Amino acid sequence: MPKINEITSVIEKFAPLPLQESYDNAGLIVGDRNMEVTGALICLDSTEDVVDEAIKMGFNLIIAHHPIVFSGLKKINGNNYIERVIIKAIKNNIAIYAAHTNLDNVKQGVNAKICEKIGLKDVRILAPIKGNLRKLVTFCKSDNAEEIRQALFNAGGGVIGNYDECSFSALGYGTFRGGEGTNPFIGEKGVQAREEEVRIETVFPAYLASKMVKALMAAHPYEEVAYDIYPLEIENPNTGAGMIGTIDSIDEMEFLSSLKDKMQTDCIRHTKTLGRRIKTVAVCGGAGSFLLRDAIRSEADVFITGDFKYHQFFDSEGRIIIADIGHYESEQFTKEILYDILTTNFSTFAARISNINTNPIKYL
Repeated sequence: MPKINEITSVIEKFAPLPLQESYDNAGLIVGDRNMEVTGALICLDSTEDVVDEAIKMGFNLIIAHHPIVFSGLKKINGNNYIERVIIKAIKNNIAIYAAHTNLDNVKQGVNAKICEKIGLKDVRILAPIKGNLRKLVTFCKSDNAEEIRQALFNAGGGVIGNYDECSFSALGYGTFRGGEGTNPFIGEKGVQAREEEVRIETVFPAYLASKMVKALMAAHPYEEVAYDIYPLEIENPNTGAGMIGTIDSIDEMEFLSSLKDKMQTDCIRHTKTLGRRIKTVAVCGGAGSFLLRDAIRSEADVFITGDFKYHQFFDSEGRIIIADIGHYESEQFTKEILYDILTTNFSTFAARISNINTNPIKYL
């Protein structure tokens, strides 16, 4: 049986924890990461009913989208559902893990699943994150260049949009002189060496910095490795909030009716229709009102999300249709993402999607 840390490592490779928002609390919330896992129950929310379901199934790991704890708890005495869930989980040796905004902010995550469900094409991130890319530059002999490039690619470098193994190389000359206690790979100690070298450049996400440097040091033959890391202010097309894509031209009310069916929602709260056909669609799972301006700026015809407040609907100003399908409804298919990650990577491991509907909102 796999251990918790083996399972969470696979999830975090797909949705790295450093990509979560500052207010979030994704990761292992309850449990011992070295515990062997009898089975994983996948849900949107860790409720008491979900813990009871895990107990009944004999599973000791719950993987949720929403963290059961967002901020620190000063007391755990069962006065609210959060405390009761934690107490019950600990008593029954059940671990609780959450993949939240880190799963929202990756290109293949929550919003990609919404796009898939409603049939969007040519999708891209609506609001890419800026400033989380870095460039690594290093120098080596031509004979070692390919091995070093590959090591950096294997560490996660060289990904630009839908392309990987991206780098730039240029020939030049480097000079160096080894002092006391050195054992130069090239040249002699105490004598300046002037050697033809290759300059290698590649980009990487900031959170991979230590991994990139470790890979460089392991692959580079020099006793002292020269390298630079530069911050980049450009957008990262692979990380960010929301997504936008296109659909075959369709009547507004026909689109909304189809949306209600495809997203399995009992209610869509929306602004007035604008008398034009729907071609470009922006989406954001969960509470996405903060992306309305981005959706308008991107010339989307409709913005699909949840948790819009009354006065926020006025902000559409007749330029876009806001379609609030509900928080739970917009994220419910996130469970399929987590299920696919586990079943793809652990063929003999028991993973199940919870049968509990944890949506606290009901409709007449």
